Amino acid sequence: MVKTLHIAEKIVVPEGVTVEVEGSKVTVKGPKGTVSRDFSHARGVFIRLEDGAVIVETYVADRERKALVGSVAAHIRNMITGVTKGYRYKLKIIFSHFPISVVVDEKNRVVRIRNFMGEKSDRIAKIHGNVKVKVSGEDIVVEGVDIEEVGLTAASIERATRVTDRDRRVFMDGIYIYEKGEAS
Repeated sequence: MVKTLHIAEKIVVPEGVTVEVEGSKVTVKGPKGTVSRDFSHARGVFIRLEDGAVIVETYVADRERKALVGSVAAHIRNMITGVTKGYRYKLKIIFSHFPISVVVDEKNRVVRIRNFMGEKSDRIAKIHGNVKVKVSGEDIVVEGVDIEEVGLTAASIERATRVTDRDRRVFMDGIYIYEKGEAS
C-alpha cells in the first residue's frame, strides 16, 4: 500500500468564534453557544491552532488515516457552523386515523406523543443535550448548536412513532423529518 508522508486540512476560524485545543479535545465558542468534542479515538491525528486556523494533520498516512483527517476536520467545521448559525430540523405530524397531540415536557426533557394510533399511553421521545423543541400546529422544530444532539433528538421523535405490524401504505400516521439544515 502506498502511504502519504503528510496529510493536513486547514479550517479557517471566522471572527467572533474562539477555538481551544487541549490535546485531542476541541472546544468551540461562538455567539450561539459552546460545543466541545473529544477526538482521542482518532489515533495518529494531530489537531493544533495556527494563525487563526485549525490544522488537522497526520504523518505517514494510509487510507484509514486520510479518511480520519477528513472526518475530524468535518466535525470541527460542523462545530463552527453550529455556534455561528445553529442547526434546525423540521418534523411534520401526519395522521389520518387518530388525531395526534404532541407536548414538550421541559422538566423531564422529553417529548410526549399522545393518542398515537388511539393508544392510551403516551409515547416518549428523549430530548438530547441542550436542544430546544417547539411544537406549532402540525410542525415540530428542533434547534440547537450541536448537530449530533439535534439529529438524535429529531430521530428519537421520529422513531417514537414507528408503526409495526400494519400496512405502511394505509397507516401513514406518524411524525417524519422533512427538512434539516442550518438555522441561520
